[in-house]
Parts: sequence; C-alpha cells; structure tokens
Amino acid sequence: MCTPGLLAGASSVGRLGWGGGAVGSPAGIVLRSVRLVLREFEPGDAAFVLELVNEPPFREFIGDKGVRSLEGARAYLRDGPLASYARHGFGLWLVERRGGGEALGMCGLLKRDALPDPDIGFAFLERHWGRGYAFEAASAVLAHARDALRLPRVVAVTAVGN
Repeated sequence: MCTPGLLAGASSVGRLGWGGGAVGSPAGIVLRSVRLVLREFEPGDAAFVLELVNEPPFREFIGDKGVRSLEGARAYLRDGPLASYARHGFGLWLVERRGGGEALGMCGLLKRDALPDPDIGFAFLERHWGRGYAFEAASAVLAHARDALRLPRVVAVTAVGN
C-alpha cells in the first residue's frame, strides 16, 4: 500500500552548501550540489536505466517497468522523463557524482494523474545506498521546486516496507 504525504525538510538544503545550477545549463544540467549533478536524461543513458529498473529493490518498491532491453530503456526514457520535461517542465533527472560523472541514480518530480500535486521520487543503484546521496538529491529537488518552479506543494509516496 502506498501512502501520499507532505514531504518536509527542504529548509535543510542551505546546510548542504547547495550552489544550484538552472534548467538550460550546459549539457542539460538542472541542479548541482556539493557532491552531485542532476541533469536531464538522454537516450544515451539507456544502459544505466536498464540496470537501475531491473535491480530487485527497484522492482520490489517501485515496480516492474517491463524494461528488459536497451530499446525498452530508450522507450522508458522517451515516454517517461523526456515527455515529462516537455509537458511539465520537470521530471526525473539523472543523478551523477560531481566531477567524475558516474551515474548513481535518479531523482526528481513526477506529475501523476492520481495525485493533486507533483510528487518527489528517487531511486539509486543499490551499491550507492548509505552515502546520503538520496537525501542530498531530494533536498536539492525540493529547493528547486520551491525556489525556481514556485510549486506551492510537493508530496511523496512510499511503500510501507520501504
């Protein structure tokens, strides 16, 4: 069962040393934090998406997206994040380690028909868990939602066991 709720804590962004970028920055960069870069997905990110969405925790807590090939991953990107950027001006963004460009996960805002407000979502490769990347990325996304996108409210959905 998933429970929507108001996500708090955006005020902690300043303590993270947030020095943001803006949409339209070089190479599709949307946001930067102390350790991370969040950028728009590109079709070339299909191999990363294929790995991420097929990890057991992703499939258990987020769902099986039915992506089993690079072509399926490109379709997921085209119909998901890329379509959302065009439709809403936001979506899920690729989270990379700053400086090295290693893809760690994804984090961003989704507009779901079943919810009255955008919700924040994230997923990281299991090998990158426990390092605070999700908190850092989500804090940056919330600050961006508030300050740049001027969204009055962002909600979150989670599974009880997650």
